[in-house]
Amino acid sequence: MESQVIGGPVRAGRTRVLTSEDRVSMHLHPGETEAVGWRVVTLLAAVRQLRDASPDVIGRPRVIAVDGRGGAGKTTLAKRLRKVVPNSAIVHTDDVAWNHAYFDWGAVLVENILQPLRRGDAVDFRPDAWIAHDRPGSITIPAGADFIWVEGTGIIREELAPWLDASVWMQGDLDEQKRLLAARDGDSPEQVEHVAKWLLEELPFMLREKPWARATMIVAGPPQIDHDPNTELVVASPTSP
Repeated sequence: MESQVIGGPVRAGRTRVLTSEDRVSMHLHPGETEAVGWRVVTLLAAVRQLRDASPDVIGRPRVIAVDGRGGAGKTTLAKRLRKVVPNSAIVHTDDVAWNHAYFDWGAVLVENILQPLRRGDAVDFRPDAWIAHDRPGSITIPAGADFIWVEGTGIIREELAPWLDASVWMQGDLDEQKRLLAARDGDSPEQVEHVAKWLLEELPFMLREKPWARATMIVAGPPQIDHDPNTELVVASPTSP
């Protein structure tokens, strides 16, 4: 991304505060605090806020976490942000976790991706599970990027806080997220069993880490409040634990 675009004025920079009539109440997991004070901002304004959370970053990319439950829209948001910031790249934690662990991948991510990025180095990482299962390719990130969007459930956690410059928690209606997951991944017996095993680890993990309280910004996932999805986000400030 060209620095003069982000550093300069946001040309489409309107902000609209939402009223109670604009929003739909969200069904959340027990323990998660629903955000308040939703407002519509441009994508560029959101990127500027994330950038300004770490103003002293020099000589390396800013690493921004995008977290949320399954079906919240993390990958879609990361792609939208990458489009706004052309000189950026996306890391999917699912690639790090693949055939490794649901959530116990923090150390692998730090050693092989976040540490090289902090040094300003390129990344070319082939996880052990990829080798063991003959998965082709590797996780690659070129040197010189301005932003790295690390998206995946569980990326906002105390263990990784020193390596993240800012973060986004995507909050959305649980029933809608389940519907989207079923549409995306199916509802076969194997998938139902996978989701049940996942939730056995996800629910206590989320209650312990409370990413909605740690995040720099909350972004509304499905259901979407009225806005232009091509240029705008619905955002709120972090919620209390």
